Amino acid sequence: MSCERIANVVLAGLTLAPLVVNVDPNINVILTACLTVYVGCYRSVKPTPPTETMSNEHAMRFPFVGSAMLLSLFLLFKFLSKDLVNAVLTCYFFILGIVALSATLLPAIKRFLPTRWNDDSIVWRFPYFHSLEIEFTRSQIVAAMPGTFFCAWYASQKHWLANNILGLAFCIQGIEMLSLGSFKTGAILLAGLFVYDIFWVFFTPVMVSVAKSFDAPIKLLFPTADAARPFSMLGLGDIVIPGIFVALALRFDVSREKDSQYFKSAFLGYAVGLVLTIVVMNWFQAAQPALLYIVPAVIGFLAAHVLWNGEVKPLMEFDESKAGGSSGDGTMTNSTKKEE
Repeated sequence: MSCERIANVVLAGLTLAPLVVNVDPNINVILTACLTVYVGCYRSVKPTPPTETMSNEHAMRFPFVGSAMLLSLFLLFKFLSKDLVNAVLTCYFFILGIVALSATLLPAIKRFLPTRWNDDSIVWRFPYFHSLEIEFTRSQIVAAMPGTFFCAWYASQKHWLANNILGLAFCIQGIEMLSLGSFKTGAILLAGLFVYDIFWVFFTPVMVSVAKSFDAPIKLLFPTADAARPFSMLGLGDIVIPGIFVALALRFDVSREKDSQYFKSAFLGYAVGLVLTIVVMNWFQAAQPALLYIVPAVIGFLAAHVLWNGEVKPLMEFDESKAGGSSGDGTMTNSTKKEE
């Protein structure tokens, strides 16, 4: 059994465990986040580069766009009915959840289906809007069926388990599908969100207020034994944003046919940063901006390793938009080679 498959099994078990046993929320946060990053990173290693690549300009604008959205949500919850806002958001995340869950389940489901169900595409055009069309396969329809029932359960019950499973699907898909393109873009994005997280958590009540009011799977909930504070929370951004940087390190290793040396450094940095977040949060008994600790740890561990090996130039010159895709068996073809 591969390490990725073992990580999937452990992550599933850890997600379900609080239903039957008391799991320390601090340990649960650390293990769940790290396993999600691990799974997402290995799923991002594909014959072709990730479908979405971020530019330097996008990375610079991202904290400002995120701030505008966060402030807008804060104002909506402040001036409109919380139930009304959450009802609209539930409808939105119902559709988004089906897409994310079906995409997450598809690799496991498609191996049991006929080959033509996986390969033959169906194109459906919207009535009266024939320029709009959706392309899908029969396998994707099959994978969407359990996702639809599951999202219906989430919408009706809003159980923490349903919230977490949808949140994990969003995280895995985000890490799998998004690409920073280069480490330079990644450093710009992480530096901007480092400041963003500190400002909105420490200097305003906006981030914490929205997190508590937003009844949607944008955060993971970890049951606690404290009746006054029944759940510990971790925002999905604290998993996805560092996760796409760690995934880039893995694909960089694969492109050079190395044994995941820089991936291990970046992943260790993520784990250390997350542990520091939990320690400081418990020490001060106050919400902490996780990226304050995760960003320096991820970049610092990777930078120290690169400097030690004297490979700063190859790492900084790496650009996925100019390289071929990585294959699942650990090889990557050059853009000058014929694509298979």
